Amino acid sequence: MKSNSELIFQRAKRVIPGGIYGHVAPAAGLPDCFPHYCKKASGYKFEDVDGKEWIDFMCGFGAILHGYSNAEIERAATSQRKMGTVFNQPSEVMVELAEILVQRIDFADWAVFAKNGSDLTTWAIRVAREKTNRKYIIKAKGAYHGVDSWCDPGLGGRIPSDRQEILEFNWNDPDHLSSLFKKFPSQIAAVILTPYHHPSFQRSEMPTAGFWENVSAICRKEEAFLILDDVRAGGRLHDGGSHRFFNFTPDLAVYSKGLGNGYAISACVGKAEHKLASAEVFLTGSCWNDAVAMAAAISSLKISEREGVAKQVLSKGKYFCDQLESVAKKQNFPLLMTGPPSMPYPFVEGDFNLFKIQEFCRFCAEEGLYFHPHHNWFISNAHTFESIDHSIKKASLAIDKLSQQSN
Repeated sequence: MKSNSELIFQRAKRVIPGGIYGHVAPAAGLPDCFPHYCKKASGYKFEDVDGKEWIDFMCGFGAILHGYSNAEIERAATSQRKMGTVFNQPSEVMVELAEILVQRIDFADWAVFAKNGSDLTTWAIRVAREKTNRKYIIKAKGAYHGVDSWCDPGLGGRIPSDRQEILEFNWNDPDHLSSLFKKFPSQIAAVILTPYHHPSFQRSEMPTAGFWENVSAICRKEEAFLILDDVRAGGRLHDGGSHRFFNFTPDLAVYSKGLGNGYAISACVGKAEHKLASAEVFLTGSCWNDAVAMAAAISSLKISEREGVAKQVLSKGKYFCDQLESVAKKQNFPLLMTGPPSMPYPFVEGDFNLFKIQEFCRFCAEEGLYFHPHHNWFISNAHTFESIDHSIKKASLAIDKLSQQSN
């Protein structure tokens, strides 16, 4: 007998290309044990359409920072919803949100808003091109900055000219970066980077000592923009932006995911010297002035500041990673949690075909743990140390099953 999840997926395939697409497509995870559809969620748990409850360490792929259905954020959203969501003109709540971001983010003098990270990473590189009158953009090899053709990880529908002006360098190699500026003198508009490197299907890499200092110096010398793509990490490293965690200052920074705690919103902030150029680059969307999402973002930012959420999720994440690695080591399972502990990427030593991490996550799924084998995980502030201890015990059972399978 087919599950509700499978039945809904069969319906979906008739009316939706692939049934489920993008990074949440079944093939991207574990289609035989992950649910295709969720029903409801609260705190650090969600329930799928078959009634199974999961302890969630993906947090809506990072969109949930304060836990699902956070009461304070939902009150703010409900209060605004009673007055309206999308109007012909923006609402005052947009101005309030911009004021909070400018106050909270040390280098920011202005802010604009959209719905997705991709909307504004693409807009940000256009601002850099407008200001510098240059065409080339540099990114790190393997980095993801959105779904637009200049940076998306797929091949479908793309033509060579889509990336004709996109250059790549190796992460943590400022000499390689510098060589590109020498190869294309006075032609590079911007360098766009994530706070740390989180390429697909590979372990995360933190910046080495001096990396950001060198990148910043190169951009200043060459009069190129330094754009921070803080879409994924924003709010989980420092409440004032991930640049504060690594001690550098970008020209523009883009935020999304945790900004609205599940409500669709993104923001780009920038220095005053780039305000005029930003006004020249067209930016609009019929629903981008969504007052409900902005009210949710304001509430989310207030909670982060009041409760020091970035420090809390880093602390909880470190405890989680340390405990999980310790349990794995005792059971001779070479698991390494890479990247920052608030959003770690699991890596198994010697697992070049990714089979072991897939099997580990498969057995964890049997225990009701939602661990993704090919994407970094996320800690929300709704996770408690008690819930983490409970999850570690379940993960230990999964490792036992994995060991028995190998014997």
